[in-house]
Amino acid sequence: MRVLAVESSCDETALAVYDGERDALLAHRVHSQTAVHAEYGGVVPELAARDHMRRLPLLARQVMSDAGLGHGQIDAVAYTAGPGLAGALMTGAAFAKGLAASRGVPAMAVNHLEGHILAPLLGDDPPSFPFLALLVSGGHSQLIEVQEVGRYRLLGESIDDAIGEAFDKSAKLMGLGYPGGAALSRLAESGDPAAVPFTRPMVNRPGLDLSFSGLKTAVANEIAAGRPYADVAASFERTVIDTLVIKLGRALEQTGLDRLVVAGGVAANRPLRQRLATMMAERGGTVHFPSIELCTDNAAMIALAGYLRLRAGEADAEPGFSVRPRWPLESLRPPGAVA
Repeated sequence: MRVLAVESSCDETALAVYDGERDALLAHRVHSQTAVHAEYGGVVPELAARDHMRRLPLLARQVMSDAGLGHGQIDAVAYTAGPGLAGALMTGAAFAKGLAASRGVPAMAVNHLEGHILAPLLGDDPPSFPFLALLVSGGHSQLIEVQEVGRYRLLGESIDDAIGEAFDKSAKLMGLGYPGGAALSRLAESGDPAAVPFTRPMVNRPGLDLSFSGLKTAVANEIAAGRPYADVAASFERTVIDTLVIKLGRALEQTGLDRLVVAGGVAANRPLRQRLATMMAERGGTVHFPSIELCTDNAAMIALAGYLRLRAGEADAEPGFSVRPRWPLESLRPPGAVA
């Protein structure tokens, strides 16, 4: 089964082709809308949807050419149906459903978060089930127990800002532009991570929930006090990582798991990767990351998730489509499960 996938949940337009028989990603392309939204300091939903509409047909032709396939050689189309921006999701879903109908092949709605969690399965060192997943991105910060594909238990999540959002907002306070998370990390390399004694949020409370809104406010206060930006950035980054290490340690003890998957845009953060690799080695466990290019939103992960569900006999039952801007991961079932 060859699956063409479409991802358009926010500000990346992406397409990919996955070949299930060969267990291989044949091609994938991503177009970032950073330049479109930068002058506004954040994603403008209407502009995002319009740009998806412009880019999707061209990217589809390019990714099919990259894969060396004709349109008659696609067996199914997968697409992100949520969570995400409603207009952006609708644009991608309409395009994907139109493609599927024109080719006479099934279509499969995919949960964007499930795609992120399964992305490391596309790597050279795929994790075995079960495992603990840390999903860290601009919109989500969650700790999830993963028993198998479709069996997810939410253990904790941010009660306010997601980690990626806190990175971007803190970077904006320093005038680093949008999106600023990566720029903040680069600035942190020249700073002193012990310069500012930020409080690690919620580590003295029971449970596995997270909170980063107060840390962002503390960053604003340090900037107003004239603290060097590099020191603030380094101290902020270390505090976030320290907090995650503490919470992950609790989650590993609670679940008894010894495998960790880290996914989402913030999974590309190098200091975070290093700390978690050290932590899991000390515990005698393993940690698995997607490749850097598959940390941010992409269609490769949607193709894989769609393939696993299509292989089990699932597919959209109706020719029309609906999207789910809010779609909890824990509401999903294993592929092929009977409701």
